Amino acid sequence: MNQTAGYLDANATSKYFFWLFESKNDPKNDPLIVWFSGGPGCSSQLALFAENGPCKVNKEGTDTTANPYSWHNKANVMWVDQPSGVGFSTGFDVRSEVGVAANMYTFFTNFYKEFPEYLERPLYLFGESSAEHYVPAIAHKIWTENKNGANIPFAGLAIGNGLTDPSVQYKYYPEMGHFGGRSEGGHAPAGVLSEGDYIIMKGLLPACELGINKCNQGQSGAINFTACLAAYDTCNLMSEMPIELSGLNPYDLRIKCEHGRLCYDFDVITTYLNNKDVQSQLGVSKKWKSCNMAVNLAFVTTGDWMIDFQDYIADMLDSGDVEMLIYAGDCDYICNWLGNKAWTLALEWSHKDDFNAATDELWPAGSTNETATAKVRSSNKFRFMQVYNAGHMVPMDQPEAALNMVNDFISGNL
Repeated sequence: MNQTAGYLDANATSKYFFWLFESKNDPKNDPLIVWFSGGPGCSSQLALFAENGPCKVNKEGTDTTANPYSWHNKANVMWVDQPSGVGFSTGFDVRSEVGVAANMYTFFTNFYKEFPEYLERPLYLFGESSAEHYVPAIAHKIWTENKNGANIPFAGLAIGNGLTDPSVQYKYYPEMGHFGGRSEGGHAPAGVLSEGDYIIMKGLLPACELGINKCNQGQSGAINFTACLAAYDTCNLMSEMPIELSGLNPYDLRIKCEHGRLCYDFDVITTYLNNKDVQSQLGVSKKWKSCNMAVNLAFVTTGDWMIDFQDYIADMLDSGDVEMLIYAGDCDYICNWLGNKAWTLALEWSHKDDFNAATDELWPAGSTNETATAKVRSSNKFRFMQVYNAGHMVPMDQPEAALNMVNDFISGNL
């Protein structure tokens, strides 16, 4: 298995760490997928070992085993630690998606100088959770630069369990918490939050929605950072406090939250990536943490959480140049599938009516209600997929379905 790890400049003070694995199938012709974890502030290497990479770490944190559902089966895949200071990457100078996009564009410019052979292979950007902001911002920057003469081979993007349009998505926390999306065909348990919680949350929604609108409208069309921070407090008090008090995992309503803020135990990955021999082979010398909470706080305090990014999606869809996939595990609460589906239906773009008129098809193609692992709606290069029995991290919970989804998407068969 050919692989390359190292650093590339993202700006004058930051270097971004990447880990690239060649495709097991046809590396000279298969697409390049670049993966971004969310947080904001979480390392993409966490996903490499816990979700969709070639290896899993053993129980002792001393060695790895092969992951048969790695996304590099039919694609070259690169996991990048960003923004600055995340994972093995250096610096601490990014606090907004403007900085995210600028730094990643510089990174890609340097990447294609170092590896020009990848200019011949389609580029797909994939991200999860808070990458709902990263991916549209980075993709839109590349797309815009390409219109101005750049030649990055950008072909498509995908966002898993994100919060791309808060003004639409926050409406669905009471519904998901109390009803579980069962009547809409979801697989999360109903009644996680009580009827009393549901009523209180519904009562708090107008203040939340008003705050999000003020955040995005600001004054004279600019972002109002004070309003964004106020909306963050109001909306997350409404949505997160009840689920935290329940003791259940907001990333997967089927299980308890058993390990700190992230609810999952990823300590073996931390142990492995801080092993001196491993770090020596990777060419790094920085203590690795799954998530950098200082970076997280920097993004929160600049209002990034509540800013809408669906307009970037609409711009690229209207061009007809970009393939897009929005997918969501239907047992996640924190970025639930009800809200994700709702924003895709509410998106204002040239083929909105066609997308809304499309049907939700059982997937894989030819499956039945008993054998399907998802439903997908598709029109004019835009897709929404509800992945059955998966939480926030679809590749971890449904690895085979996630790999098939990726392969269908990059081959044009989804």
